[in-house]
Amino acid sequence: MHPTIAPLRDEGAGGGVAPPVDDRTWTPSSWRARPAWQQPTWPDGDALAATSGELSALPPLVFAGEARALRSQLAAVGRGEAFLLQGGDCAETFAAFGADAIRDKLKVLLQMAVALTYGAQLPVVKVGRIAGQFAKPRSGDTETRDGVELPVYRGDAVNALEFSEEARTPDPHRLVQVYHQAAATLNLLRAFTRGGFADLERVQQWNQQFVAESPQGRRYEQLAEEITRALAFLKACGVDVENDPTFHTVDFWTSHEALLLEYEEALTRRDSLTGQWYDCSAHMLWIGERTRQLDGAHVEFLSGVGNPIGVKLGPKSTVDEVEELAARLNPEGELGRLTLISRMGAQHAGDRLPELVRAVRDRGLPVVWSCDPMHGNTFTSDNGFKTRHFEDVLTETRTFFAVHAEEGTVPGGIHVELTGEDVTECLGGAQEIVDGQLGTRYESACDPRLNNRQALEMAFQVAELLRTDESG
Repeated sequence: MHPTIAPLRDEGAGGGVAPPVDDRTWTPSSWRARPAWQQPTWPDGDALAATSGELSALPPLVFAGEARALRSQLAAVGRGEAFLLQGGDCAETFAAFGADAIRDKLKVLLQMAVALTYGAQLPVVKVGRIAGQFAKPRSGDTETRDGVELPVYRGDAVNALEFSEEARTPDPHRLVQVYHQAAATLNLLRAFTRGGFADLERVQQWNQQFVAESPQGRRYEQLAEEITRALAFLKACGVDVENDPTFHTVDFWTSHEALLLEYEEALTRRDSLTGQWYDCSAHMLWIGERTRQLDGAHVEFLSGVGNPIGVKLGPKSTVDEVEELAARLNPEGELGRLTLISRMGAQHAGDRLPELVRAVRDRGLPVVWSCDPMHGNTFTSDNGFKTRHFEDVLTETRTFFAVHAEEGTVPGGIHVELTGEDVTECLGGAQEIVDGQLGTRYESACDPRLNNRQALEMAFQVAELLRTDESG
């Protein structure tokens, strides 16, 4: 018997009108005066307050200068001088944690970045959904199984997946565990990206292995071979590929949905250099489709921090909402501050996206456009698994590029849920996963992710789109 989730009250984004920016004084806690959607019902207020106090006393996970550096790189994306690759788990878990898991996620993102760099002939800004993506918005507050109703699983930051009263009771002490796991993850990521793991020739060898071993991968053999020849050409020209740090280290940034506002507030710090507030839980934060209400707590909170901010836009998004969001979140009009992440679904992107892109262009709003081709294409398979079809993911991505080509705007990047492991959560792709195989290795706690081969196949296909866009 499949579980059912009790629906929340209507939370269509865009409701309400926010007060003018000039009439408000922002503080890290000013969000508390606004309606806050998708927050857990914490049973022990004293425990929550104690946890927030403990987090507030801990060192920042990232630094303001790093967030400013990412804003600068995203500004280059907005000008068409770089390409954004953002990807990682749907939701991190405490159990699936370790050096191998972190390494494999980083590995697949580095592999994707190499293909995209060659396809776009541009630098790729690499942002992981990692070191903080422990909470998920849900369509209901409760879940019922066999007549038993319990709080819905909201990610390991809140409660546990096991269906029992004890496991499903929100526990604020989990927020401290999120912090410590995020800190350990960041430490390892910095070591990997600076210690030779990101060596360009090594990453290209991994891609060649994918091409050689995968029947579908062989269609990308020409592109992979071109990259290899390009590296050989650099060596022949006297470029010291073996010793130049440019070829051995990479910038890698972290991001997550700023969903649990108690956690985000506790990790917000004032920069000693600029006096600006920064959310030091990640370099980049985003607001989800379910929490982007103009009068809501999430828009209020992120309007006051200096990090680069993303906003997810579903098929019901309107031009007026997007303009108001830009006014609230980027009143200074700085390119690199605001990324609009479309997640329309393959069926709706061609109808809904052009109007928004055209309006943003015509109104001169300085934004980065990115495509999340995952969330609008989710459905339940015949076997009861929440899944996505790889071809739908590609279709929405192709539509995203086609719309921007038609409107003369910049298709800045892609935002993808993926894993470095060989899971069976999304249908199709290089391994031609079918419905009956989903249960073989379905490991996601929430939404289905592209496995390592599907993610690489997507990168090669996007690289081909970027080459076409460049040549056209």
